[in-house]
Amino acid sequence: MDEYSHFVDWDKMDVSAPSQDMKELTCTDFHELKQLARQGYWAKNHSLRAKVYHKLISNIPCRTVTPDANVYRDIVVKIIGKRSSSSLPLPEFVDNSLIPTYCLNAEGVGAVKKIILCIANQFPDISFCPALPSVIALLLHYSKDEAECFEQVCRILACNDPSKRLIDQTFLAFESSCMTFGDLVNKYCQAAHKLMVAVSEDVLEVYSDWQRWLFGELPMAYIARVFDVFLVEGYKVLYRVALALLKFFHKVRAGQPMESDSIQQDIRAFVRDIAKSVSPERLLEKAFAIRLFSRKEIQLLQMANEKALQQKGITVKQKRQNVHLAVHAENFKSEIVSVKEMRDIWSWIPERFALCQPLLLFTTLEHGCSLSRFYSHSEGHEPTLLLIKTTAKEV
Repeated sequence: MDEYSHFVDWDKMDVSAPSQDMKELTCTDFHELKQLARQGYWAKNHSLRAKVYHKLISNIPCRTVTPDANVYRDIVVKIIGKRSSSSLPLPEFVDNSLIPTYCLNAEGVGAVKKIILCIANQFPDISFCPALPSVIALLLHYSKDEAECFEQVCRILACNDPSKRLIDQTFLAFESSCMTFGDLVNKYCQAAHKLMVAVSEDVLEVYSDWQRWLFGELPMAYIARVFDVFLVEGYKVLYRVALALLKFFHKVRAGQPMESDSIQQDIRAFVRDIAKSVSPERLLEKAFAIRLFSRKEIQLLQMANEKALQQKGITVKQKRQNVHLAVHAENFKSEIVSVKEMRDIWSWIPERFALCQPLLLFTTLEHGCSLSRFYSHSEGHEPTLLLIKTTAKEV
């Protein structure tokens, strides 16, 4: 075994067809790196993948003062003391996230908690980061010791390149990414979106799970392949893979009865057992076949969603709170559509607009059929949704 196997339980690790003849990665060209990552060039050699991760993470532009391995060695005893890892309380910002064990041995599982607590000590500005336990657990498989893993995670968290979004660290960023994912599903996975609308009262609640699918439910062999590409291409890769997961879920489950009372639980179970239906290669192939918005367009959409959340009172330091996009039945009245129909309509409009509750501005029953009166009532209220019922009772 190599120097990067200290925390690995090799009985759990998929070591089928390992390739020992792969050379060190020397290329620096982005497009070549992108192709190698997508093809899984370093996926079949544990040591090579560890070295590639170290190289890619070392090249992340970071804040001037970013905690390193020496900092970890200095603080870990003071923070952890003589407590056993099983008794260590997790910081609130991980939001009771699953700590995936992947293929870690017992020492590795305990090390994840220690590293999380040391990161909490060094990054007091992190207020919400449910993906963190998974990222630490994954990187431990490819680290020589706890201190090296700590340093690599710190570099990811301390990235200061505004064009290179990596891990959400506030509830505002997390929730806006969930809304952005919902917008992308609406555009690129309409069949799956129709299913979500049909079986869920609040689609944002379903889509708020999207990071958990990746950083929590996805098996080790899959998330490692995703992470290979993520370190090269950035956040957009996560959207791609989550969309592909939803497409496969719809394809496999379409027409079948739900396995539980919750579509969320069904999707989680599907992702956990994805090896039964989809290989890692097929998942990535599907993800990169989606003709997604450009990185710039996604960034603008994310910013628009963040702005809408801020207008609702969500701040950078906000802890988790429920953000509902569903129409409230008690406050809704209409002669044209039912609450259920309005919820369906609401689920198809952009997420940032769905943050608002619908307000009835004009109805012909009360205000007549004057066009000028319609304009005077709706002026200043944007966006405006116009519902028309025909004489044939069609809306």
